Amino acid sequence: MKRITLCGLFITAFIFAVAFQSGAQQEAGQAFEKTNAMIPMRDGVKLNTNIFIPKNATGPLPIMLERTPYNAPESARGWAQGKYSALAADGYIFVFQDIRGRFKSEGQFVMQRAPVSLLGEKNDPKVVDEVTDAYDTIEWLIKNVPNNNGRVGIIGISYPGWTAAMATLAPHPALKAASPQASPADMFLGDDFHHNGAFRLSYGFEYATMMETNKEQARFEFDNYDTYEWYLRLGALSNVNEKYLRGKIPTWNDFVNHPNYDEFWRRQAMAGYLKKAQVPMLTVAGWWDQEDFYGPIKIYRTLEPHDQKRINFFVAGPWNHGGWARSDGSSLGKIKFDSNTSQHYREKIEAPWFAYWLKDKGKLEIAEAITFQTGANEWKKYDQWPPRNITTDRKLYFHANGKLSFDSPADAGLRAFDSYVSDPANPVPYRPRPVEPTYYPRGSGWGAWLVEDQRFAHHRPDVLSWQTDPLTEDVTITGDIAAHLFASTTGTDSDWIVKLIDVYPEDYPKDYKMGGYQLMVANDVFRGRFRRSFEKPEAITPNKVNEYVIDLHQCDHRFLKGHKIMVQVQSTWFPVIDRNPQKYVENIFKAREEDYIKATQRVFRSKASPSHLQVMVAK
Repeated sequence: MKRITLCGLFITAFIFAVAFQSGAQQEAGQAFEKTNAMIPMRDGVKLNTNIFIPKNATGPLPIMLERTPYNAPESARGWAQGKYSALAADGYIFVFQDIRGRFKSEGQFVMQRAPVSLLGEKNDPKVVDEVTDAYDTIEWLIKNVPNNNGRVGIIGISYPGWTAAMATLAPHPALKAASPQASPADMFLGDDFHHNGAFRLSYGFEYATMMETNKEQARFEFDNYDTYEWYLRLGALSNVNEKYLRGKIPTWNDFVNHPNYDEFWRRQAMAGYLKKAQVPMLTVAGWWDQEDFYGPIKIYRTLEPHDQKRINFFVAGPWNHGGWARSDGSSLGKIKFDSNTSQHYREKIEAPWFAYWLKDKGKLEIAEAITFQTGANEWKKYDQWPPRNITTDRKLYFHANGKLSFDSPADAGLRAFDSYVSDPANPVPYRPRPVEPTYYPRGSGWGAWLVEDQRFAHHRPDVLSWQTDPLTEDVTITGDIAAHLFASTTGTDSDWIVKLIDVYPEDYPKDYKMGGYQLMVANDVFRGRFRRSFEKPEAITPNKVNEYVIDLHQCDHRFLKGHKIMVQVQSTWFPVIDRNPQKYVENIFKAREEDYIKATQRVFRSKASPSHLQVMVAK
């Protein structure tokens, strides 16, 4: 038996050496040996893959896989000392792969490729997607990488988080743990490209051109530092292809050709495929994720009814997009959290979780849901998310004179409303100008705009605000938030943006510079044409009062005694959201300049039309 085992080891090592084109290459200053392979997929396309094996391994190790469109790292210097430092200290074989059609991998890149293998013949070699590519990659790795223990974990943030989630839909038997982090789940309803049907203009335009100009990453060259001015000068969305892209960017063409929630978007959306909890899942979200906050919540909640094995876990912390993998997480923008939240996540949550599933190490003492409660700046553990047993549903109502309270309105008058004029020619910026390009190499405010002080918008004539009196005791909102907006417009289409804000006291001894700060803790936009159906939009009847139910998603935030709770409502949020013409057109991507009109917006606060926020308040 010993001779057979040794022979097997020598054969495996030989195959490994032959298959990897560059041979073993020692990383200077790192405790890894790097090897490269072009791993063949079932259709013959080969994917560029970098493998990092710890030099000091004393026994078989699990494989940690990341599949990325952003260039598989050539060195261990960044990730081994940064985002995966705690995992590296525990001991894993790390594998990074360029997905199909990106950087050094062969094949054609398709943005958010739909999992077609789940819809047709699974064994057809012509049917490929991220599900099959992950399966084929894992199959190759466990057979060819020496000294692996037969278990694979998959991990990633943003697009790599999405590929991690895809791998769980029809998982390889060796896939024993997955952590999709900041993964999108639905590109029309709530993630990168649209929110409730409203197009995310600056992000959609800049990301599509970055990803599809070539196999690598090519940033669009703006001739304005302040892109607010560039996008305003652009005019109607129909000018994008006419003046700049000329039909050469596939994803932009998809935006134009699929303005509603049709089969194209539904086939991409994650929820329709999450029918089994097959692999232990650690889903991670940031409360101020400027790109994919909807996705992690949707993935976790969709899996919950199928989780009889209790293998579905959720973590949310005070981070922007992927912030838990960078720095120590002690602050975001001007907001401080009194502890190193990112370091805590990596060392106390992520590393022990993977060690349990991939190494049989320790006990699984991690709660199903772990969140960082902002305001209080404390970690909380729950047996489910959101925690129904410790909260009660309450309503924050809009009142006259900008007042907000838990008391229902008594005013029965027809003029119990507040109004403003929304002008597409002068839209409300989504953050203080200048608005640098999203991925500006010299620095951009994109990463922290969700924690920007909202006073820049507070007194604009096209922004309405309601706020409570200073709180006499703490109020903690933990869980779901939904705005019920009773509103009318003189136009035939309209956007509605609602923001929930924590207003700091003017006298704030902890940091006098933060006095009066308006911190946004929840928000979203809703495109009025989709009030009845995202599949079949309808014009709005001018001056008719409609109820718009807007999902503001979730938070775990404590409004401290002495603070105020504020709600702001507006109809433009530019250029993160494209300008609604406010005149109904069949396809806004084909609107012309003359379609953009001013509209008078009314938000009602009467007994019959009681605009309010539905919140879950801790008991």
